[in-house]
Amino acid sequence: MSGIPQALDALFEQQPRVRDYLAHAVLEGRLSHAYLFVGAPGAGMEEAAEALAMCVVCPNGGDGTCSECIRVRHRTHPDVRFVEPGGVAGYRIEQVRELVADVALTPRRAKGKAYILDRAELLRGSAANALLKTLEEPPAGVLFVLLARSEDAVLPTIASRCQEVPFRVVPAEDAVRVVVRRAGVEPGRARIALSVAQTPEAACRLLGSPTRLELRRTVVRTLAELPADDAWDVLVAARGLVSACQAPLEDVRLAQKEQADAAADYLSPKAARDLSEAASRELSAKGRSSMMEALAAAESFLRDVLFVRVGAGQDIVNADVEDAVRRLAAGTDEQGALAALAACRQAASDLSRNVTPQLAFEAMLIAIKEALTCQPSSR
Repeated sequence: MSGIPQALDALFEQQPRVRDYLAHAVLEGRLSHAYLFVGAPGAGMEEAAEALAMCVVCPNGGDGTCSECIRVRHRTHPDVRFVEPGGVAGYRIEQVRELVADVALTPRRAKGKAYILDRAELLRGSAANALLKTLEEPPAGVLFVLLARSEDAVLPTIASRCQEVPFRVVPAEDAVRVVVRRAGVEPGRARIALSVAQTPEAACRLLGSPTRLELRRTVVRTLAELPADDAWDVLVAARGLVSACQAPLEDVRLAQKEQADAAADYLSPKAARDLSEAASRELSAKGRSSMMEALAAAESFLRDVLFVRVGAGQDIVNADVEDAVRRLAAGTDEQGALAALAACRQAASDLSRNVTPQLAFEAMLIAIKEALTCQPSSR
């Protein structure tokens, strides 16, 4: 297919059918007003939604490299909103009403606007009802992209107003080959990056970020040292993890400051406030992403511990720290390794309920230490 927007063309290796489907719609000027992307984590739905948003706001049709596309990628574009559930139980009615009010406003920079709603299965009750009319008949130039695990998990009234786009599960070795080629790394490093970042695009970005790579090393080192830590050491380790999660945000803050300084002379007070609000949203999203990435690195490491413990005959993903994996596996049993993994999932749940990162990481490390230092014979 000729003339495919570069932003969408990046999807070809991972989701070729999705790439072709969306590219046809863009090139023929028949984009739907609302899409429901469904698939497993790591299928690339967020990247596809981001690429489609670029096609909506980019003056060049989604080249993926202009300042407008870069703003979308950095989540600072005022006409592209990335929305997550605002409450423990899901989307809040006030949150959706604010979104609907924003939809009615004219775009600030581009000809169109895009709204990307993550975990659409959590749109329920009054919050879902508040969105229905706008989702069915949004103003011209407004695009909605909803992301969910499956159509069945989404309310029928929401799903029926969207055009469904299924995402296939990407075979692991296919993903490794993509990362090896794009990032120029050997397969072992590609597998480690994929185990943390899940998609090839995200894995390549991880491999290109020294601060994010250091975060993964901090997580692994913290877990490897847990058996020898006392209670005070665990508290200090949790504080170190929180600090490590903040480090990748410094690059974002610097880019935001440069953008604000460059625009200071010509932005109106309202536009300056909009830019500041977008920057705040980006930092919040990046902060949550950094903590989730730390938990993903912990799960990857502990999954290797489990596989070694049960003798699954599977290659260790974190081969660069194989000695630490085997040492921890020797000190626990299958039940202990499973309990350690459960502690990571509980930490993710705690963070989603707005438990402070320090407390969430402290509780996780205490639970993991207990699981990994209880000798197999005592169970």
